[in-house]
Amino acid sequence: MDRPVRRERRLRFPVRLMSATDTDTALQPKRKGLSRRQKRTLSRGAQYALFVAAVIAFAVSADWDRLKNQFAQADIAEQMFPDVITMALKNTVLYTLSGFAVGLVLGMVIALMRLSSVGPYRWFAGVYIEIFRGLPALLIFIFIGVAVPLAFPGTEIVGGTYGKVALALGLVAAAYMAETIRAGIQAVPKGQMEAARSLGFSPARAMVSIIIPQAFRIILPPLTNELVLLFKDSSLVLFLGVTLGERELSKYGRDLASTTANSTPILVAGLCYLLVTIPLGFVVRRMEAKAQEAVK
Repeated sequence: MDRPVRRERRLRFPVRLMSATDTDTALQPKRKGLSRRQKRTLSRGAQYALFVAAVIAFAVSADWDRLKNQFAQADIAEQMFPDVITMALKNTVLYTLSGFAVGLVLGMVIALMRLSSVGPYRWFAGVYIEIFRGLPALLIFIFIGVAVPLAFPGTEIVGGTYGKVALALGLVAAAYMAETIRAGIQAVPKGQMEAARSLGFSPARAMVSIIIPQAFRIILPPLTNELVLLFKDSSLVLFLGVTLGERELSKYGRDLASTTANSTPILVAGLCYLLVTIPLGFVVRRMEAKAQEAVK
């Protein structure tokens, strides 16, 4: 009698093949030490600790009593008001705005000459930009205050001191504004000019009514930065020789500091500068943020 064949039951397990990634992961040695994120956190914490330690060391080592006596005399600061606002700050703003207006008009002309197809125009604009961007603003003020009266005796610049400051600041600002305006015009898509030409616009009319308005929307933040720079450069007016009523913040602060033998007027004048420059800086950042959102 045949014996029954005994069948063996085999357990089958799913076979998982290791991929190349798993193999590489298995073969890679485990990293020892801190991760990149932990190192970055540790480095940042060390920087903060070093900064705090430096501030504490400065605060402890400084002689605050002497600084207060030299820069923070309340009675001297009270003597500056209201003239520091009604005269010094007002003159600073007037000098800045007049210089900005002259620089904007002249800069527009220089920018268009720079983009012109006429060679001599481009050459003149390039030379102007290189010269006035290369010279310190101080030399321009001295030139306007000394060289112009010597070259043209008996000739007075319209507006007196205000006209001289507007001309000096405008000549310097125009060199920088011209490059900014040129970049803004070139940033406008060429299709805008082609579309205007197809509608029958002349090149000049298309530039004035179509291209330049769009360019100014692009360059408004950098132009505002230029306004801030001019506001600070207006302190160079002291080299032109001004009357008591024509003094701006820096000149007013220096004169009063010399009279009182104390530096409090200089500190107050600096705070008045910040009253204007900080809000302008905030406006610039807001405009830049809106411009980036529009691009997105």
